[in-house]
Amino acid sequence: MKALFFLAVAVGLASCSAIYRSSSVVPGVSDGVNVRVVPMNAETVVQANRSPYQPQTLPAVFSLTAGSATAPSAATSGLPAPVFDREVQPQALQLKIPPPASVGPYKIGVGDVVLLSTPSTGTTAEALSGLLAAQNARNGYTVQDDGSINIPNVGRVRIAGLSIEDAEAELFQRLVENQIDPTFSLEISQFNSQKVSIGGGVGSPAVIPIALTPLVLSDALASAGGVIVEDQDFASVRIYRDGVLYQIPLTTLYERADLLRTRLIDGDAIFVDTEYELERAESYFQQQITLVNARQNARQGALKELDTAIERRRTELNELRLNYRVRRELGADYLEYVYLTGEVGRQVRFPLPFEATASLADAMFDQSSGISVETGDVSQIYVLRASSDPREFGAVTAWHLDTRNAANFSLATKFELRPDDIVFIAQQPVTTWNRAISQMLPDLLSVTRVAAE
Repeated sequence: MKALFFLAVAVGLASCSAIYRSSSVVPGVSDGVNVRVVPMNAETVVQANRSPYQPQTLPAVFSLTAGSATAPSAATSGLPAPVFDREVQPQALQLKIPPPASVGPYKIGVGDVVLLSTPSTGTTAEALSGLLAAQNARNGYTVQDDGSINIPNVGRVRIAGLSIEDAEAELFQRLVENQIDPTFSLEISQFNSQKVSIGGGVGSPAVIPIALTPLVLSDALASAGGVIVEDQDFASVRIYRDGVLYQIPLTTLYERADLLRTRLIDGDAIFVDTEYELERAESYFQQQITLVNARQNARQGALKELDTAIERRRTELNELRLNYRVRRELGADYLEYVYLTGEVGRQVRFPLPFEATASLADAMFDQSSGISVETGDVSQIYVLRASSDPREFGAVTAWHLDTRNAANFSLATKFELRPDDIVFIAQQPVTTWNRAISQMLPDLLSVTRVAAE
């Protein structure tokens, strides 16, 4: 029995080399392959990374956008100057004062241009990464049709309908959410959302914006070049507001300071007329309303057309990107890979990223591969790179990484991979013995069983 048992062991051990063979990196010339082993250290990593390499770039379609949803301003023309016939026998003018306007603080609206500024000293401006301008280089943002401003690194922030104080609070919150220093101030550089039109017997008919300071009747008349009429006794200032026409005789206006301080609100239309007939003044205001409606309709049409074009462009881009992904899945496009073999979690090919380089650590610690902690030899990690020179066909450089000292893992994060590199991890010596025994054991048991019989 003992003789048979030892005979079986001897036979198994004698055939061990035939039972299990494992890959290894052999320096020198073997089987026509000239292998040069280079230990991986700070200097050799720099040397390896000098090999020329240009990462693949994504198709241009991935860099394109569908465009902006901001519609161009509709083409508008100057307001036409109505022509009225002078009334032959004007009658006495009646006073009809508009009700007091209480509108509160200025509300930011569409078309306004706001400025964001921050102190120019310290590191605040650096932390904002160009988002907010310094005192001598402030950036302006136009409130767009949806009531928002688009701030780099923050996104769209809706501030329309808010006072400056409330808008600052909203911006403060968004900056904090994006981890940006919220030290800033908000100003309005252009007031375009609230306007008052003035025409008729004035020096220069105009559309006057309403700013932070309340706009009163006397200021509006002064901004339009003052009143120019031949006979002030029969002239009046008419204010069209919310569908109601008010009238202030010019002589009464100059006699009462409170009338000169009449506060105007957004949408008011003022007409200085030497005619008494309200119907003629109303035609002017009706004309203003028609022009405003025409502009709004044109702008809505332009927005709808632009949205359709953007959606069509977005669909086209998505289709092109999908086609590219399908081509990749079917293997119709060339891709660059690194191959992981040996004692890894799973022998796979690791795709190199587009427009960037991948390190040895990226491949080793990828979820689909990685070093096998049970069988891998951390002292025998190799990157096998064949020479690209046709004259050196068969020459391979084996960059050897020994991570028994865990600090050497930092070299893996610096070592750049190249297409067709092979990452090989050798097995531990005990793993070779265990696998050999696992293949020998059935034969030993079989011989022992026969001997027992």
